[in-house]
Order: sequence, then structure tokens, then C-alpha cells
Amino acid sequence: LADIQHDLEIIRNKVIEEKDDALSFYTEKFDKVRINPDEFEIKEKDKKSALDFLSNDERKILEKTIKRVFDYHSKQKIKTWFSFDNCEIAEENFIDVINSNFAKNNRFNCDNNANNSGNIIAPGIITGQLISPLQRAGIYVPGGKASYPSSVIMNAIPAKAAGVKELIMVTPPSDKLNNYVIASAVLCGVDKIYRIGGPQAIFALAYGTETIPAVDKIVGPGNIYVATAKKMVYGDVDIDMIAGPSEIAVICDEFANPDKAAIDLMSQAEHDEMAVSTLITNSFDLIENVKKSLEKLILKEDRKNIIEKSLDSNGSLVLTCSVDESINIANALSPEHLELYIRNPFEKLFLIKNAGAVFLGENTPEAIGDYIAGPSHVLPTGGTARFFSPLDTVSFLKRTSVIFSTEGFLNKNAKDIKFFSDIEGLGAHGNSVLMRFTQTDKEI
Repeated sequence: LADIQHDLEIIRNKVIEEKDDALSFYTEKFDKVRINPDEFEIKEKDKKSALDFLSNDERKILEKTIKRVFDYHSKQKIKTWFSFDNCEIAEENFIDVINSNFAKNNRFNCDNNANNSGNIIAPGIITGQLISPLQRAGIYVPGGKASYPSSVIMNAIPAKAAGVKELIMVTPPSDKLNNYVIASAVLCGVDKIYRIGGPQAIFALAYGTETIPAVDKIVGPGNIYVATAKKMVYGDVDIDMIAGPSEIAVICDEFANPDKAAIDLMSQAEHDEMAVSTLITNSFDLIENVKKSLEKLILKEDRKNIIEKSLDSNGSLVLTCSVDESINIANALSPEHLELYIRNPFEKLFLIKNAGAVFLGENTPEAIGDYIAGPSHVLPTGGTARFFSPLDTVSFLKRTSVIFSTEGFLNKNAKDIKFFSDIEGLGAHGNSVLMRFTQTDKEI
């Protein structure tokens, strides 16, 4: 990893200094494609060709999925809010200003008496929170022989639901454009698409070039070089997360179908040899039957070799004493995907504390979440579900605190402010309050 980071530091510096020329250089070096800056952006005619490539049924599937994902993430949007009580200003005028700026955009909540937790706000002070979307976000979509239209949808649509003003997509160049990826980007409302991939694309998004604008946040999966580049630019821009190998844990009871449990384990194992697949069950018989199912079903899969290597290296079959113990183990693992494949899964749902996404019952395989259910499939990995959340609408929203104080409130609470400033040795803090009052008629 240290060697990778050293190499990437060189690439980053070159992109910052030479911008488009560096992108052309590294694209030819790594992707074996010679491309000039005026060829970076995918033209409108190519976008139209990608849409025309789709059959009617294919376009309907993409549009239906995009709508479902958008509807889900639209429900996550949070609003600007203010709380005040008996404030010594013309409250009606204040509300008029707020309404004119926010209410018409459905971005405003106002509570005259209490804050969101139900506590009364002190007279003479207004507190609130401005919610605003990021101005520009960048999406990285892997290229090569693979086609990932779902990655486009699951990264772009939460940003659109948040109201991000401009979406920029980068994807590695190839001899032939991937029509499904390009068409998905167009249908999702991506504003600009560039034929640039690898770590150089991440650095271009982070710092900008003559052709590619700098963004506020970078999202999307990639190989170890892309993931490391994202980690390096974090702090200069925001990123979604540092994603590791894909993971699934399947909790089963004795009533689970071994073939279904086995194929769900395989659905993650086929991602790559590093994928982690774990069966957790209180049934010894189920473990034995799942073993047999794996041996049988794996023969039918095109990615048989990858599945075998993944399961041999990172597959586990865990026997427990009860479903509750199985859930405790899953909470400790904090997996990216967790299937609760038991009878009456809703009875145990609220015992789940750590998981990127939970899939309930025998008819909810993980694949439904990867593609069409609605929630973004960009999920925390490597146990980080203990403290990270999935990519969602809030990921693209900023929260800005707002405070207004009347003269009376400041006067009444000046001693409290001076108490903190004195014990912390920050005298100017206290003096900034004292200066606002004369010692004659406004004694503290």
C-alpha cells in the first residue's frame, strides 16, 4: 500500500501541475488509449446513440428503476428549520422572510415554541439549521469489460434527490463506449461525462483541470488505485467511503432452503476472490446441506473459478446455539449485506444493530438491493457499518448552524459566557460580550 501511495502521489502532483496534459499522458500509459483534451467529454451525439441503442424494454427497466430509487431517496431529504420563543423581534416579518426563501421549495420547518427534541428555547434567541445541497458532485464508474449501469444509478440518484446542482461522471476510455453506462447516466440526469479513468480521474475531480471541473464530493467504486486515490484527496473534497471487498452474512434457521442460502453466498463470492461470504445458523443439518448445495450449484456458474477461490479463502459456515446468538455474531461482524433468512424476520429486525443493509425473508435476496429495490447499494464494508451509513440523500446535503440573539438575551446571559471564557483563558471571548454594554445602564 505504501508503494501504491508513493506512485499515486507522483500522479497527483502531475495532475495538479499539468492538468489536462497529465490526464492524456496517464490515459495513454495505463489505458493504452491516446486521447486529447477535446476528446475527454462524451459528445451529445454519443449520448443520443447510447439511448437509441436501448430496446424499448431495456429503457423501461432503467427508467422504472431510476424512479424507484429516486422515490426512496426523496423521502430522506431534510429541511431547513428554525426554533424561537418570545423573541424580541417582529416574528411575523421573520416568518415572511423564511417563507419567501424556503417554504416554496419545501425546505422549511418552523417551531414557535420548541426545538426538535421538545425543549423550550430561551426567550430572545433564534436557533436553526440551513440545509443546502452540494453544488457539484463527481461519480466514478469502473470501465473495462464490465458494465455497471446500476453503479451509475445508485450513485447519481441520491445526489439528484438532494438537489445537487451539477453531476460530473468519469469512466475509463475504451475502444467502444459502454452504451448501458452512458444511457443510464443520461437518464439519471448526469450533466457531463468524461472518458477518463483510474487515479488520475479522481485527482482531476478533486483539483480540477482545464476541461474537468473540480467537485465537492467524489463517489463511486474502483480498484485499489482508485480507492487509495479517493483516500488521499479526502479532506480536500468529501468522498463516499473507502470501500473494501464485498461482504454478505446470511442468518438462517432450520427452516431455510439450503439451495437459496447457497446461491446467495455465491452471489457475493462471484464479485472477486476477496469477497467475504458467511453463513450463520443454529442448524447443523443446514450447514451440511448448504455444503452440498454449493458443490452442486457452483458448477452452473460462469464465474465458477472466482466463486471457488472466494469461498475457499473467505467463506465461513458458523454454527450457533440460537438465532439470537447468530444475530449477535452478525452485529460483531457488521457486514455490508445481511440477510435475515428466518421465519418471522420482522420479529428479530430490531436486534440488528450493525449492517449496511438488511434483507428480510426468503424472497429478498441481496441481488434485489443491488439493482432495483430503491436504497442505494453503496454500503459500508470492512466492519465500518458500526459507524458508517449507506450513501443516501443526506450524504449530499450540508447543514449550517444559524444563531440570532436579541440584546436582552445577550445581556441576560453575559455572565454565563464570561464564565466559560475565563476558565478557558480566552479573554477576548468574554470582552466581545462586555463591549456591547455600557457600565451605567447595562450593568452585567
